[in-house]
Amino acid sequence: MDPANVEIAISDVVVSAAGRDRGQWFYVIAQDQTYLYLANGKERSMDKPKRKKRRHVQKVLRSETRVAGKILAGDKVLNGELRRDLAFLARQMQANNLGG
Repeated sequence: MDPANVEIAISDVVVSAAGRDRGQWFYVIAQDQTYLYLANGKERSMDKPKRKKRRHVQKVLRSETRVAGKILAGDKVLNGELRRDLAFLARQMQANNLGG
């Protein structure tokens, strides 16, 4: 699958593929033609999202969590909610990869 052809939308979970934050998980909270705006609740809060080019991230999954729903609806999301949700998703993904 070509990473350039993968469509990334708001509320998707992505992992940084380049830069100092390589390997960190983020929620996509906004986007424009060139950039994605990412938040993880730690280094990058909802108030100060990370601007990153699309080619420098890889889509992990389309999240169907309560936090993803709040992001899509435009509701207020707390940074603690982002941290907990991303940690849970990362642990779940790691357990699936190691156990399978």
